[in-house]
Amino acid sequence: MSRIIGIDVGGTNTNAALLEDGNLVATAKYPTDHHALLSSAGAVLEEIMLSLPEQSKQNLELHLSTTLTTNAIVEGCGEPVAAILSPGPGVNLADLEFPFPVFAVKGAIDHRGRETEPLDLAEIGQAIRSIRQQGINSLAIVGKFAVRNPCHELEIAKLLQKESSDILSLTLGHRLSGRLNFPRRVMTAFLNAGVSRLQAEFAGMVKQLVSSYGIGGPIFLLKADGGTMELDESLTRPVETILSGPAASIMGTLALGSLDDQTVVTLDIGGTTTEIAVLVGSDPLTERDGAVIGGYRTLVPALFSRSIGLGGDSRVYWNEGKLEIGPERKGPPVALGGPELTPTDAVIALGYVSFGDRQKARAELERFGKQAGLGVKEEELAERIIAVFCERAITGVRRVFDYLNQMPVYTVSEVLAPKGLQPEKLIGMGGPAEFFIPKIAAGLGLPYQVLPYAEAANAVGAAASRPTVAINLRADTALGKLVVPELDELEDIRHAMTFDLKNARELAREKVLVYAARMGVYPEQIGTQLDRSEIEITTEEAFNVVRGFYTAGRIFSLTAQIRPKVNPVKTGF
Repeated sequence: MSRIIGIDVGGTNTNAALLEDGNLVATAKYPTDHHALLSSAGAVLEEIMLSLPEQSKQNLELHLSTTLTTNAIVEGCGEPVAAILSPGPGVNLADLEFPFPVFAVKGAIDHRGRETEPLDLAEIGQAIRSIRQQGINSLAIVGKFAVRNPCHELEIAKLLQKESSDILSLTLGHRLSGRLNFPRRVMTAFLNAGVSRLQAEFAGMVKQLVSSYGIGGPIFLLKADGGTMELDESLTRPVETILSGPAASIMGTLALGSLDDQTVVTLDIGGTTTEIAVLVGSDPLTERDGAVIGGYRTLVPALFSRSIGLGGDSRVYWNEGKLEIGPERKGPPVALGGPELTPTDAVIALGYVSFGDRQKARAELERFGKQAGLGVKEEELAERIIAVFCERAITGVRRVFDYLNQMPVYTVSEVLAPKGLQPEKLIGMGGPAEFFIPKIAAGLGLPYQVLPYAEAANAVGAAASRPTVAINLRADTALGKLVVPELDELEDIRHAMTFDLKNARELAREKVLVYAARMGVYPEQIGTQLDRSEIEITTEEAFNVVRGFYTAGRIFSLTAQIRPKVNPVKTGF
């Protein structure tokens, strides 16, 4: 029997879900402690473990979605990082205004992967000494065309490791993304290096926690693209775990939602924020250029989502006589012992839900109304709060679609979404969804669905998610060279004269499986089956190399991936 526990550490609550052979059999919830994320995860894990027989623990798989790296980046809590960059000709680093120490070194690789200028080892040595004098032990190494030939990045790293034994983390840009876009690759490497130590500490604590419960199965973390990565692999690529919360809600929709060929907008209403995402024909939209977090533009693959500071526990207050909600959260609702009025208090005061102290909520509404000099009843004020909440959510949805219709947008299958994209259905999840989603749907004029087990939908999404793996392959038959940057591979093409697009596709599929194995993902893996037929070639380009009037060879560029997917989930426990 396959058993998977999914845990989603959210901004307000931590939820867990247990799947047995694809059946949802248990859920758990605990308030999130942002100063000790693992204590919250441990609390829900303990509750779930009570429903499991002792002998099942060795074959138990754990999927974890956390806000750790996201919070560290947004709050600026990562390690100090310096970058050694090899920009080559034509790049003025001063114009890029990177917010960290940058050391440019001579040396260049051209767009076809040929070395046009060797590295200056003495200059690199001086850069290393300057970095050490600043007390910086986390470094990023990025070359402009290292994705076409990583030899310079690898050589700098080798020299760095030889001269500095106290490096906390070292990130090479070509290993994070095989795509061009030098500025984004630099930012991605910078962020990765900055959160590596934090991720290593977190991984150690996760292993200790899991060991204390006797769990012997593999541990996976959810990534921004909706897939999972093995815990140990996250030590080298922690930046890929950013924005895993929004990804968990999208994967929860795929696992639990009633989807067809419609354009669906999803709202994950939490205690602090509401996440908005879009699916076209059951396919999530992606951030095609890469995730943006804390104002930093990266090459991290990510599902498209937008967050608004609106949740069930958001602070309700007056601003120059105008009723405002959020983005701050001061604590739980007054009806549950909190300090300030929230939208949930309005719902409790009107008797729409059975939990909480209704009298406390009504008393707080009365006080709140008098504060503004309003002579309105508590019920009227509560309805007004609910209306403002729904208006904010509706405005958020409309702004998302206005944004999407200004540019080409793509799904995870690299399918171009149709122009004039408009929502045709609303799907909601999260604790407050049962009450708010019908009203928001009415305001948008849409049919709706509230997901079953809406409060635990993110945890279900984490549990049902499967590994995602992608590689970029570029073959230049004129040079007889082939590169797969994610694998550090630069090799000769056998039989270059007869190498064609079909050969490139077959090789790309093989390299995906090699990369998957390196990431700890195997076809026989418990609960997470991989099949060669699931490997997709999502982009492919072919160019002729012309010398004089003759074709001297061809260049093939392909991206192959195992795309985000969920295991089917049945409910009804």
